[in-house]
Amino acid sequence: MIFYRRWRPVKALTFDLDDTLYDNHPYIIRAEKLMYAYMHEHYPITQETDKTFWRSFRNQIIKADPRLKSDMIVLRRKTLTAGFESLGLKGQDLTDAVDNVYDCFYRERSNFRISDDIRSALAKLAEKAPLVAITNGNVDLKAVGIDEFFDTCFHASLEQPMKPHRHMFDLAKAHLSLKGSDILHVGDNLEKDVMGAKAAGFRTAWYAVNRTMNLSSESVSVLPDLEIATLEELADLI
Repeated sequence: MIFYRRWRPVKALTFDLDDTLYDNHPYIIRAEKLMYAYMHEHYPITQETDKTFWRSFRNQIIKADPRLKSDMIVLRRKTLTAGFESLGLKGQDLTDAVDNVYDCFYRERSNFRISDDIRSALAKLAEKAPLVAITNGNVDLKAVGIDEFFDTCFHASLEQPMKPHRHMFDLAKAHLSLKGSDILHVGDNLEKDVMGAKAAGFRTAWYAVNRTMNLSSESVSVLPDLEIATLEELADLI
């Protein structure tokens, strides 16, 4: 544990999820692979399509409405809709295809369990202070086995812009009825988590599970209040 600023106790914690509590990339890759396999099996008109085909629609949709980058659910569903429409589906067949393929992706996206050491640390922390999740993603906390530790979870959406925007941090403050200076936000991304939380007045802890932590190798230069090597040591500190 490295302290970059003088430590004083906090009354609550907020957590990023992706790449903070689990390495997210392999799960997304697997979910997309299974989604494409499902799509090709159940909708043969897609068998000649690949990631480039679907990504082109995604890029067009974001260009038309950049706000959609904050809502992974709406963005993916709109991408599927545009792609299937281009292949000739319409009406109820189109609706059913989008629903079925998206459901396949979302089910597989959260088809994993958080490691026992992370769950153990969250359990200890939850006994000491309320925990709130703040994520730009859409993982299902219940499916991955950590919903019991969190008061609530704020997901980025059209109404709740993605971090580093302060909107979800402000929602967390309101939910907890606390000042930002009484809350410690834990996250892996120096821009989205540390800078975003600091802009909302939060204290910050930098922690990543998906890479070796070295401030000098990160693309953003900002100091958190502390850097932790494990959640267990944070549980001992709080």
